[in-house]
Amino acid sequence: MADNVNENLPTGLHWEGKKTEVERIVLPFQTIETINESRATREKEKGMMFKTNPESNWYNRLIWGDNKYIMSSLLEEFAGKIDLIYIDPPFATGADFSVMIEVGDLEWTKEPSAIEEKAYRDTWGKGIDSYLQMIYERLIFMRELLSSSGSIYIHLDWRMSSYVRIIVDEIFGQDSYMREIIWRMGWISGYKTMANNWIRNHDNIIFYVKDPNKFTFNKTWIPYPPDYERWGGRPKGKGLAIEDVWGIFPGEGVNSLSVISFAKENLGFPTQKSEGLLKRIIEGSSNEGDLVADFFCGSGTTGAVAEKLGRRWIMCDIGRFAIHTTRKRLLSTDGCKPFVVQNLGKYERQYWQGITFKKRTNEQIPIYEYIEFILKLYNAEPITGMLHIHGKKGKHLVHVGAVDSPVTLSEINEAIDEVKKSGQKSLDILGWEWEMGLHDVVETEAKAKGVNLRLFNIPRDVMDPRAVEKGDITFYELAHLEVEASKNKYGEYVVELKDFAIPNLDLIPEDVRTKIKKWSDYIDYWAVDWDWNEDTFHNMWQSYRTRKERKLELKSEGQKYEEKDKHFIMVKVIDIFGNDTTRVLEVAA
Repeated sequence: MADNVNENLPTGLHWEGKKTEVERIVLPFQTIETINESRATREKEKGMMFKTNPESNWYNRLIWGDNKYIMSSLLEEFAGKIDLIYIDPPFATGADFSVMIEVGDLEWTKEPSAIEEKAYRDTWGKGIDSYLQMIYERLIFMRELLSSSGSIYIHLDWRMSSYVRIIVDEIFGQDSYMREIIWRMGWISGYKTMANNWIRNHDNIIFYVKDPNKFTFNKTWIPYPPDYERWGGRPKGKGLAIEDVWGIFPGEGVNSLSVISFAKENLGFPTQKSEGLLKRIIEGSSNEGDLVADFFCGSGTTGAVAEKLGRRWIMCDIGRFAIHTTRKRLLSTDGCKPFVVQNLGKYERQYWQGITFKKRTNEQIPIYEYIEFILKLYNAEPITGMLHIHGKKGKHLVHVGAVDSPVTLSEINEAIDEVKKSGQKSLDILGWEWEMGLHDVVETEAKAKGVNLRLFNIPRDVMDPRAVEKGDITFYELAHLEVEASKNKYGEYVVELKDFAIPNLDLIPEDVRTKIKKWSDYIDYWAVDWDWNEDTFHNMWQSYRTRKERKLELKSEGQKYEEKDKHFIMVKVIDIFGNDTTRVLEVAA
């Protein structure tokens, strides 16, 4: 926080580097997967598939990317149209982007990806100052997205609740403040009880509305138990009104405070919230058919509950693993309506010219030094005079992807076109993250243009000064996937996974890695589009692991084609880190 505050500044919260104007970058959304049926529905109605929502043109939306750019890009279509927003932003600097990963029967903590590390630095790089700027900018967009009768619930803890409350007062207005809800989290035991103080056991949820004179609220009541009698024999009336203190409390005959325990919902996300908590919020501040949004969706509790309650939803998260966890959760929801998985289709490089990269210390280095550094580790020499090509290694030209954004299909195609114009025939793309839905077709398309394309992951070892000094850096090609399509005795095509290898096993702790016996243990989920038409992947069949059911089917159900023609089958595999790999098979009916 700033030490000296100008007394002439207007009332509000002030911090070092506070900016009240937010950059409004609008990027196109790219739909990379359409999920048409839930797992539960498919099991009830085998063979049924459809490609459009039978009820309307609406598809619920699950979006991967930085919520600042996502919200800015949503404004054109959704300004003033979202009826309820619930957010659970990061609380502390510790494990905001770390999650538990399972492989076989083993677990370990997944470290943040390059993009998540960038989000971490943006959020906490300057301590509370940068956190407050992050939440300030996003709350401005949220207010613009809310409908005139809309509400927002912000879930916080003791570290940030007082600061954020003042910021929301500034953006929404003090009259828009409705309540502060105390959310009692559960039972406290073990070392937490040893504190020499009152034991902390609650979060804070602040409730604001767009217009205090016009907002949706459905008051609910807890029925009296059958054997309850009011003092003096007075009539029971409606029941007990729900208060602003929620949780699970022991020893009360009439419990107006309790919500559903989420022990059975646990998906391994450290910040996961109870479905009972979200049910109360969504029922109270929206109506059936309303649009609900969560811009820090984590494991997807908001969307899962909105789905069950007949609300439409939009969710996003910067974590690829969070998007994958949410997708699986929705697929397990009975009767889940069609939804799409999207990302921002094009990160303009000009927006990332200020990116930074940590080499040996915490100093920030400009983009050209970052590119030279990566090229040197790849044993390539830098070249100039080209827009999308940064270096050369033997006969291969080299493009280096930005550290803070995924390598996109359009980015690859632009590099391919530049290679072709230069008269060269080989291109290597180096990237930290890859756009969702990037599939093996791009290599086929490059070959058709006369360019031999190779895609490599930049290893995390480049962040380790010791590995850099030893020259012990290896760039790995993207995951290897072998699949096979064959006809069964009924004349149906079935797809079988034959082999899979992730590019960099060093991401897995050695003690875990040595206990993995099967290649299939690295796969968390896979899906099939039986009639891929070189467009969006339509999820028509899938198999995946859950915390309860660890088994993964390696052979799909059958699909029979009526049209006597060739068909393309796309197979998508999601590994244990949430990264996707695809293959396209051509079959003849």
